[in-house]
Amino acid sequence: MSISITLTLNGVAREIVLDDTRVTLLDLLRERLALPGTKKGCDRGQCGACTVLVNGRRVNSCLTLVATLDGAEITTVEGLAEGGELHPVQSAFIENDGFQCGYCTPGQIMSAVGLIAEGHAGEDLERIREGMSGNLCRCAAYHGITLAVREATRRMAAEDKGEVA
Repeated sequence: MSISITLTLNGVAREIVLDDTRVTLLDLLRERLALPGTKKGCDRGQCGACTVLVNGRRVNSCLTLVATLDGAEITTVEGLAEGGELHPVQSAFIENDGFQCGYCTPGQIMSAVGLIAEGHAGEDLERIREGMSGNLCRCAAYHGITLAVREATRRMAAEDKGEVA
């Protein structure tokens, strides 16, 4: 039995027909919609490489069934940049060397965007580390990632106030 759902993916409304209701969001993104930015890591929700935003909240897409997302707004790393300009978190990751092999980077970036939006980032590096603890980096780029999240938080707060960051 197939079902049809509607969702908004990176700002574009999409109708999705599922022949199998067990399809995960990760597999939909990578295998059917050709959005390879979201990475398949552990496939058990332990590494965070597959992190995306669903209705603005961080989720492990490997554990999320597409059938439960009717009407949802989904943002992947491909949907962050606007008009060819990187999102402040993406820029901060580059400037702070927040990646090494880059495999975990999309999930780290999406988790950072969610963390900042939740208001749980800020200046305290330990608090940022705790908030990002669901995302694992095999290359140990944690120091750069933490600095990038703090820098992006500063920039986004300055932009919200109309200040130049």
